[in-house]
Amino acid sequence: MEHGQRMTDGRKRWLLLVGAAVWLGLPWLVFGNNYVLSTLILIGLYALVSTGMTLLMGYAGQISLGQAAFYGIGAYASAYLTAHAGWPSWLALAAGAVLAALVALVVGIPVFRLREHYLALATLGFGVIMFTFFKEWKEITGGLNGFFGIPPIRIAGVPLQSDLQFYYLVSLFVLAGLWFAHNIVRSRVGRALRAIHGSEVAASSLGVNIMKYKLQIFMLSAVYASIAGSLYAHYVTFINPDLFGIVPSIYFLIMVVIGGTASVWGGLIGAAVYVCLGEWLKAVVPLLLPNAGGEFEIVFFGLLLVVMLIYMPNGLTGVMQKRMRRFLEMGGRQEKQIAAVEGHKARSIGGERG
Repeated sequence: MEHGQRMTDGRKRWLLLVGAAVWLGLPWLVFGNNYVLSTLILIGLYALVSTGMTLLMGYAGQISLGQAAFYGIGAYASAYLTAHAGWPSWLALAAGAVLAALVALVVGIPVFRLREHYLALATLGFGVIMFTFFKEWKEITGGLNGFFGIPPIRIAGVPLQSDLQFYYLVSLFVLAGLWFAHNIVRSRVGRALRAIHGSEVAASSLGVNIMKYKLQIFMLSAVYASIAGSLYAHYVTFINPDLFGIVPSIYFLIMVVIGGTASVWGGLIGAAVYVCLGEWLKAVVPLLLPNAGGEFEIVFFGLLLVVMLIYMPNGLTGVMQKRMRRFLEMGGRQEKQIAAVEGHKARSIGGERG
């Protein structure tokens, strides 16, 4: 049994290493195509936000419809501190993450006294408030005109201005975020979060501090979104409030549902599917419906959300996990059969010699 488990873990590690190698080698496979690189960067940024939401929704069982607000907090904090206050980009990014965590703490204390759809409505209201804040505080955010002149991120004084450089920077953050999320899920905190998701009453009876864990995971998801927002601001060097409204929050939710909440990889998979489908729609819909407006994307992903919830409630990772489990079990059975045959041959040879 232990041997089979070791073989299964070994296969998983090899698959992860192959996946990481493919991801890091993608820029060379596309020969540095800037369009493909910018698409991959966007996938990485959305994956960071979605990974934080996966921890919040999939493991703690808490719904948030205001995650784009934290995305915006990180973007505007980093933009303002670097462009107007002269802060180094890394310090501004960290300051944005701290600010997002503090806002999540202040908002989470009253909000997490609510449950189910009341909780969803409360986070939606928070998103509306922050969108209004981004739109109206023109001295800081630039209002609807947007925030211009955001400097690029610098490493050792060297600005990261090419898509290839920024791709590897975002990849580093994505891998670090996935690694951290994976460790949380496998730790005592992860077990407490799953207990809260299963039953708050039962978790409380076992001594789990429900409010503490809810606030901690909400703050962590806010940090993930804030870091992604800061990176996005330094990548495009221009932001406006429309990027951080209610619709982007809904899209983040759709990414999590597509990818699935049963695994920390759901955020990355959901972000990749969402971005690729979005680019495909932009290319195909104008050919089929020349007079179609931008709302077709909202309609398409809304229908996709309904279909996923009905037919694939565990998302793509749920399906992939089932297939992977069958593959690993099949490989394990074959190895056991080979070992049994070899053992039988060895015993037969030993008996003939005797």
